[in-house]
Amino acid sequence: MFETLNSPVQKINFAPFSNLWVKRDDLIDPYISGNKWRKLKYILADASSKGKTHLVTFGGAFSNHLVATAAAAARINLQSTAFVRGEEVKNEMLMLCRLFGMRLIFTDRESYRNKPALFQQYFAHDLSAFFIDEGGASEEATLGCAEIITELTSQYDHIFCAAGTGTTAAGLLKGIQQNDLNTRLHIIPVLKAGGFIHDEITKYVPNSSHLTIHTDYHFGGYAKTTPELIQFIQTFTAGTGLLIDPVYTAKMFYAIADLQKQNLIDKTAKILAIHTGGLLGILGMKEKFSSLNH
Repeated sequence: MFETLNSPVQKINFAPFSNLWVKRDDLIDPYISGNKWRKLKYILADASSKGKTHLVTFGGAFSNHLVATAAAAARINLQSTAFVRGEEVKNEMLMLCRLFGMRLIFTDRESYRNKPALFQQYFAHDLSAFFIDEGGASEEATLGCAEIITELTSQYDHIFCAAGTGTTAAGLLKGIQQNDLNTRLHIIPVLKAGGFIHDEITKYVPNSSHLTIHTDYHFGGYAKTTPELIQFIQTFTAGTGLLIDPVYTAKMFYAIADLQKQNLIDKTAKILAIHTGGLLGILGMKEKFSSLNH
């Protein structure tokens, strides 16, 4: 299906930290990027084992998951369809989906809430269709994300990751516990009122003793930003050479810096940040970067 890929771990210079490392899952693939590839790996294996040839999934108009699913389907010669939340729009992300052959069904927000019902309404009689939840949320996805921990050759005091659905976080927590690591997992929800992430994680991994969730770094909610966050991205990227996105990874790195300012984490502790990819998200916010100084 897809070859096993082991992304590198890179140390970066990010003052005042002396031991900050990044798991570069953004380098796995430009379109099936980061945790999207991790989540889809075993989902696609499950679809293949069941003889399914039509992937049906869900997401917003700027969803990296939709692009990843469309690209993955095209590479292994499968059909793909996505229910897109909200009114019909055109943007760079959806253009990529269409280029990869994905059919898009724009869906009002009320109907979108019941994804299994939508699937049944459109595809109940399509025996080739395979349901993939928004963001790839599933037990299979957590298995793929747990492999991030298995790949590590060093131990870390703290591991940080941004979260939308909590599936990647659940996989990381599963990997930490399976490998019996003495590591604190810090999750940065990118949605407002992100405390629900704890319940989503514990659906898959009941023991949350290694887990800390920081809910104050959403910058207004999913795909929301502030001038402060945009400026942080520019400063961070210019200073480290590492590109981050405003939806997920920028909020995570901002949180790491802010927690250190509050003396809640030691600047000399060994820290690993998971770069979950999603860099295409910058395309949907290009106007927010137009005022940056050159």
